[in-house]
Amino acid sequence: MQSEAEVFSLLKGRRPGYSLPQAFYGDSNVFQADLKHIWYKEWVFAVPAAELPKSGNYVTLQIGAYSIIVVRGSDGAIRAFHNSCRHRGSRICASAKGSSPKLVCPYHQWTYELDGKLLWAREMGPDFNPDDHGLKTVHCVNVSGMVFICLARVAPSTSELEKQAARYLGPHDLGNLKVAHQSTITEQANWKLVLENNRECYHCSGSHPSLCRTFPDDPNLVGGDDSTTSNAGRDHVERCERAGLPSKYTIDPTEQWRFVRIPFLGDAVSYTMDGKAAVSKRVGSIPFDNAGSCLFFHYPNTWNHFLSDQVLTFRVLPVGPMETQVTTTWLVHKDAEEGVDYDIKRLTEVWINTNDEDRQIVEENQIGINSPAYEPGPYSPAQESGVIQFIDWYAQALEKSLIGGFKVAAE
Repeated sequence: MQSEAEVFSLLKGRRPGYSLPQAFYGDSNVFQADLKHIWYKEWVFAVPAAELPKSGNYVTLQIGAYSIIVVRGSDGAIRAFHNSCRHRGSRICASAKGSSPKLVCPYHQWTYELDGKLLWAREMGPDFNPDDHGLKTVHCVNVSGMVFICLARVAPSTSELEKQAARYLGPHDLGNLKVAHQSTITEQANWKLVLENNRECYHCSGSHPSLCRTFPDDPNLVGGDDSTTSNAGRDHVERCERAGLPSKYTIDPTEQWRFVRIPFLGDAVSYTMDGKAAVSKRVGSIPFDNAGSCLFFHYPNTWNHFLSDQVLTFRVLPVGPMETQVTTTWLVHKDAEEGVDYDIKRLTEVWINTNDEDRQIVEENQIGINSPAYEPGPYSPAQESGVIQFIDWYAQALEKSLIGGFKVAAE
């Protein structure tokens, strides 16, 4: 078990370019430090806005000790609240998702408007003021159709992220998409192993036969560097940019998020077994079918693929020190009809296969790390630059927050 001072000491002693010390992948106190200093402070991807198409549609999330409701109001705005009644604290919404004209606590029926205002509380006496008992809000921002929440008292700025998302995601017009399918799996591994696995394709050729039919495993395209170091990547970016489609590698100075558009293999235009489009209706204003995939990650919990015919969002949530939930959502044009414009099996099979393969990979990774014989090993600079990027971001963010906590405690 590690105290925060011990976690800090482990961070300072870690070897750059190597995997983390064992405690970071399974120790319960390190997991609590991750929650407190990463998950409770950073912007976390919650849902695609298309998952909440109508007033009263809601989803619930569990992030550590916090239960959160994300709901679309009668004014069309999406907001987030703590899922705890202001009466005696009961959870208001128990379902993972649903729809309701009001938010009603099942315990004593305190009733809240979709904007969090308390509307009704029975027999609370003449001195009771409903305005003092609205739902507690959670920071919430709609970033070009992707809804992020932040549990911090003061949330970090999203201005530059919103600006770049409007450029890169805007052409995909997420506001006019709908959810075609959603899959949630639980992986018996630490959340950082899930992110590490995503941030490299060193393993792809040996593990993902479906994905590798269309997705290039060239590390110059999908690693931590500018995709134009690949000839195919440079040609694709130039072609898309000429057509007015923002595609150049763009990364936040802290390397918390990145956008880049990469090509598929050969003549492929989508993640399908034959490489052909999975949906006949193109999304947004994408100028051609073979626009490749715009890759967007945002640490600590999401990576995403924006195609000409569909959008895939991936959400990672920590469940325990060695348990992680991964939700994949397939979005298609709102007018696309299942059975006419797309087939669900064909749309989803590549990533359903890939997600399950990744689950097996990270679970085996976790088992091996749990061995007393484990010691941090070196990342490949060529193949795992994206992993190095993620681990460096994680270590710097955690260290910065720990130091801030130490300073406050000393005052």
